[in-house]
This record gives sequence, structure tokens and C-alpha cells, in this order.
Amino acid sequence: MQLRRFRLRFRRNIRKRQRQANDFSAVAEDSLDRYIVRRLVRLLQVRRFLFGWIGLLLLVSFASVMQIRSLSSHHLVLAPSEGGILREGVVGTFTNANPLYAQTEVDLSVSKLVFAGLLKYNSSGILSPDLAEKYEVNSSETEYTVYLKNDIKWHDGELVTAKDVVYTFQTIQNPEAKSYLNSSWRGVTISAPNDRTILFKLTSALSAFPHSLTTGILPEHILAKTSPAQLRSSKFNNETLVGSGPFKFQSIELDLKNQEVNSRLVLEPFSEYYEGPPKLERFVIRAYQNETTLNDAFKVNDVDTMVGLKTTPEDLDAENSEIYRVSLSSQVMVFFKNDQEVLKDPLIRKALVLAVDKKEVLSQLGHPVLPIDEPLLRQQIGYDKTFAQPSNMKTEASEILDTLDWKRSSSTGIRSKEGKPLKFKMLSATNPEFTAVSASIQKQWRDMGIEVEVNLQSDEDLQANVNTHNYDSLMYGISVGADPDVYAYWHGTQGDIRSETRLNLSEYKSTIADKSLEAGRTRSDATNRAIKYRLFLEAWQKDYPALALYQQQFMYVAGNNLSGFNNKLMHTSSDRYADVHNWTIKKTPQKIANTNN
Repeated sequence: MQLRRFRLRFRRNIRKRQRQANDFSAVAEDSLDRYIVRRLVRLLQVRRFLFGWIGLLLLVSFASVMQIRSLSSHHLVLAPSEGGILREGVVGTFTNANPLYAQTEVDLSVSKLVFAGLLKYNSSGILSPDLAEKYEVNSSETEYTVYLKNDIKWHDGELVTAKDVVYTFQTIQNPEAKSYLNSSWRGVTISAPNDRTILFKLTSALSAFPHSLTTGILPEHILAKTSPAQLRSSKFNNETLVGSGPFKFQSIELDLKNQEVNSRLVLEPFSEYYEGPPKLERFVIRAYQNETTLNDAFKVNDVDTMVGLKTTPEDLDAENSEIYRVSLSSQVMVFFKNDQEVLKDPLIRKALVLAVDKKEVLSQLGHPVLPIDEPLLRQQIGYDKTFAQPSNMKTEASEILDTLDWKRSSSTGIRSKEGKPLKFKMLSATNPEFTAVSASIQKQWRDMGIEVEVNLQSDEDLQANVNTHNYDSLMYGISVGADPDVYAYWHGTQGDIRSETRLNLSEYKSTIADKSLEAGRTRSDATNRAIKYRLFLEAWQKDYPALALYQQQFMYVAGNNLSGFNNKLMHTSSDRYADVHNWTIKKTPQKIANTNN
């Protein structure tokens, strides 16, 4: 009985809960329909209004973001900043950075960074004070008095004094020191009346003398005990360098793992440099055996700059690098050996010059260069366009050769006279630049009926032949320098075998030119000096001892982070360091100064 009542009650409860569930479901369905479905329908009806507000919200948000970015870029800019390590790759080897001996590209680079001279060339190629505060010249121009700046220091903290200057130049004069600068200091007397004054006495006036004062000065207090005969092999030259330049020598490392890298030289800024401490944290020079390995190192960011390239890298990343081309005070010419059988006739030399279209020749270089037409550069004292060498006068050249009875062969097209062909050899370097230029000249002379055999040689072999004048003609570059004293290149005595340098590569001889060169180099007044050089220029134009072509350039390849390099004219490649203390390799965001206040 009790069990039956329990079952009935249980069933009633189940039915009651089912009714409650059904009632709840009906209420929920009605609410869903009333509050969601019906309102969704109304929402769809105003969708254009809704989407319009959403679009406006997105537009305002985007405009706000762009405005913030615009304001940020307006007030912030990437600008050069101090610090960072500059790694310069140079083609060559490191042997000796002593200014008395440095001659390779690497040696000269290190020497220029470590040692300072009395004078230096600024970024415009103008002679300016360095360690010297000023200099004075007496009325006869045979005495130069140089005054040092106050409190100039060596890298070891000692003061630079006049004793150091006297020691440096007297050591150059000592034949036992075997400095390549010896010949330019013969006959000069050097003395020091006090610690800040140096007196140079010359046997005769020499207008170019101040340019000799750019040689780096050596520390007498360190080297005085080293005999001149032992100086060239001293550890000072490559292990313990101490100078007064913008950078101190820190260390040298030989890369034994990478045979393509000769050495790695680490320099650190000199905090007491007289123009202020350099902005770079460190300057590293890495020496490479050839252009290919240097270029490869630049591609993988092993170096930041490249020096010593003779050709422009074809695969250079233009967006992240820059090529600087700076004209050097140099000249590329074809020097005609004046006593060679064919070339000894000045009319033949004239025909050779007139036959060449210089513009066509220079177009082979692939980049603009400054053409030359005289033995003096256009920016130098004495240059006179009246005596500019003519160019591209092929008809006149042909008439000269016809008059001299050099007849063309109907079969070969080569001119000959008395059974001898109009033929000679031209020697030059085997680099791409000279290869292209010599090929263009060779073709133009060939079209005129002149056969020229071009012999391209390595730098080492070429230099050996240049030293002995073993050539008929020579296409070669010479360094003229800042001063127009070209005595060494064109005076008759400088082509003689007894001459120490034999830099008169044409072996040119002219009594008129010799006297003019001698007079010009003893005058410092610009107007007077220009007058003295006129006879030399006139004789040179008439005698045609060489074919003038163009000024060479220094090519400096750098990453686009480098700032401060702005050279306009250089005399040597190491002059690139004129403002090296202001160079930077880093760029950081900096605020733009408000100029409205």
C-alpha cells in the first residue's frame, strides 16, 4: 500500500516538472523572438547608419595614428652621433708606418692617422696649419720660421717641442737613415731657438718648400737613442708607434686563419688631440691582398669602407653604400721618349697628339674626370689656357705625316718611310682604367696609319721599366702635388741617367724650358711666378713631349652610415683623413631643434 502511494506521488511530480519545463521553454522562445529576432530585423534596417558610424570610427583612428607618426618624424631624424667602430679595408700590406718610410697604401693610412705634421692639407686641398700655429718667411725667401701651437702632446702625454721637429728632419737628412725623403731636404739647415720655434734655412729660394712641412713629426724623446742606421728596422715603426695625430696605435693582429687578410690594425682616439678627441670609438684598418677579397668583405659587412679599388664593383648595393670620387692633383699622360728613333721628331709627336680625340678616349672610363691640356693643372698658379694642347685635329695630323713623306700602305694601311713602318711601343699598367684608355688611343692612331704595340704590365714590372726608362712611350700617372713646381718632371737634368729620380719620363730637353722652370720655382708671388712659367708652357706646347689626358681620381667606397667625409680635392690618397676627427659611423634618432623661437 505504501509502495503504491509512493509511485503515484513520484509520477505526479514527474508530470509537474515536465509541465514546468514546457512552460519555461515557451517563455524563453517568446522572449527570444521578442527581444532578439525582432530587434535584429530592425538592426538590419538601420545597417547603413551603423556601418557609417563604424567606418567613421576607423577613419578617425587611422588618421590619429598617421598624425602621431607624422609628428614623430617631424621632430625626430636619424643623425650622425659619436661612438662606433669604423673598419676600413685597404688593398696592400702593412710594413712600416714611420713617416720617413711609409709608402704603401696601408702604411700611409696608418701613418697619417697616428702622426701629425707641421702643416697639412684641408678638405679643399689647401695647405693649412697642423702642429704649427703659423710660419713666417724672410724677404729673400730663404728662411722660414715656424711656431708651434701651445701644449701639443704626444700620445704618451709628453709635450711636442721644437726638438722633435729638428730630430725628424735631421734624421731624414742623415743618409744612414735611408729615408726616401732625403733628396728633398739636402742643403736645408734646421735649428730650434727655443722649444716652440724652428728655423729652416735654405741655400736658395724655393717657393714649394712649405709643402715639405706636411711630413709627420717623430718623438725625439723616444727615438733619440736609436741610431739612424737601425731606425728603419725599429719596432717603433710597426709595434710601438707614438705620434701626435688624432688616433693612437693600440695593437696589430695577424689573421693566421684567413690568408687573404694580411693584418688588422686597431687605433683608438687620442683624447688630447689639439682639435678635440675624434668622435669614433675606434678606427680599425684591415689589409687585404687584392680587390676581390676586399670587395667580398664589404658585401658581408666585415668592413665599412674600401680603399685601393681600381675598378667600381659591379654588384655594389647602391641603397646601402656610396662611392666618393675625388680628383687628385695628378696627371695621366702618354710620355714620348724624345730620343726614340721615331719619336725624336717633334712633328711626329705633334701629329700623334692632334690625331687623338680626347673626349672619345675619356668616355671609355665610364665616369667623369677632369681633362688636362698642359703640364700645369687648371687650378694651379701659372696655368694659361693660351697654351692648351690641341685635340681631335685629325686632318691636320694627316697632313703633317703626308708632308713628312710617311705614306700609307694600300694593303695594311700603315704608313712607312724608306721601307720603315711608322711604328713604336707603348707601355702601361694592366689595370682596367689604363687598358680601356690605351686601347682607344691605339685605335685612333691605327686609323691614322700609325701602328702602336701596347704592352700592359703588372705594377711591379711596370715600375722596374719606368725606373730604367725602358720604353718607347709610356702611359703613366704622375703626382704633381699642390704646388706647380714641375721641375722634377720636365727639367732636362731630371731625365739623365745620373739623376737620382729620373722623373723626366719623356727625357725632354729644352734650354728655354729649363731656365723658365728654374726661375718659376724661386718666386712666391703668384703673378710673378705665372710670368716666369710662360716660356716653359710655350716651349712645352711647341715641342709636344707628351700627350696630356686627365687627372686621376681617388675612389672611396663607404657604407651610407659614414658621415664627415667631404673632401673636394686631394693630393694623395691619405689626404682623405683631413677631417677624420669629425667622422662618424653611427646614426641615432635625434630631435630637430625648434627654430621658431
